Amino acid sequence: MAELSLNNLRINKKSKKKTRRVGRGNASGRGTYSGRGMKGQRSRSGGKGGLKRRGLANLLRNKPKLGGFRSLKPKMATINIDQLDKIFDSGDLISAKKLIAKRLIKPSKSGLKVLGEGNLTKKFTIAANDFSDSAKAAIIKAGGQVQIIARKKRPKPNKQKMKNLAK
Repeated sequence: MAELSLNNLRINKKSKKKTRRVGRGNASGRGTYSGRGMKGQRSRSGGKGGLKRRGLANLLRNKPKLGGFRSLKPKMATINIDQLDKIFDSGDLISAKKLIAKRLIKPSKSGLKVLGEGNLTKKFTIAANDFSDSAKAAIIKAGGQVQIIARKKRPKPNKQKMKNLAK
């Protein structure tokens, strides 16, 4: 096999596109004004804004405009009481660690919130960072207990210290 160098590279003919031959007479299909129209800035050489820019503007104009925003605040892991009713036995202590171990929720730095969708027939002691009002009412109605775990708050930056660091 020959050594690979610039003189023995083969060109892929499918990927090589023929360049448009402009201004080669009217029979070529791109004669007279060479696809630039009659007058105006863009018909002259050095006209501001090439065709690429114009094409991009149209492309962007045709894109749908999507509203809303993505919050930078991390979301809490959520679970409904009907899921807890199916999986856990009556009298169990349910915590985020147990839910992660059973793969019901993904680990979340911002905590766990219990939502009140569905019915609850068993009594549980549930430890979570937050409860919806309906979930709290359903757990207490079933004879269970609700334990609210306080979230760790990040300390606010000391403004005086920040000014000293900037100097």
